[in-house]
Amino acid sequence: MAFSIGELARRADVKVPTIRYYEQIGLMPETLRTTGQQRRYGSAAVTRLAFIRHARELGFDIEAIRTLLSLQDDPDQPCAQADEIARTRLVEVDRRIAALQALRKELKHMVDQCAQGRVCECQVIETLADRTHSHKSWKELGS
Repeated sequence: MAFSIGELARRADVKVPTIRYYEQIGLMPETLRTTGQQRRYGSAAVTRLAFIRHARELGFDIEAIRTLLSLQDDPDQPCAQADEIARTRLVEVDRRIAALQALRKELKHMVDQCAQGRVCECQVIETLADRTHSHKSWKELGS
């Protein structure tokens, strides 16, 4: 069964430009086109796109996904490389969780210290103004 890029997008729960992007960077293979140059996809494309989408949801970067797809395409290979990629991602997630827990601790401290009086006595405002208490930025958390 062959279907259009729009149908593939619907079945895989992604946007059409995402599919085109994945084709452009080589995560999705080139597909057959009709005489009118419309892309036509089969069920394997849905499966592959779902794999990519799930990997992205888990936070794997494009190169890791490229490697994982390559491993999936050759199922007789040992899985050590896939395991290493997943372990590396787990370490990244653990680091991010630790950073978020530190942020939570600081925010909880601010809230707990709040006297709910006037702004001039507000621990939230004082803590935010005190640069010595600053932690990693949110941008750093994402990396």
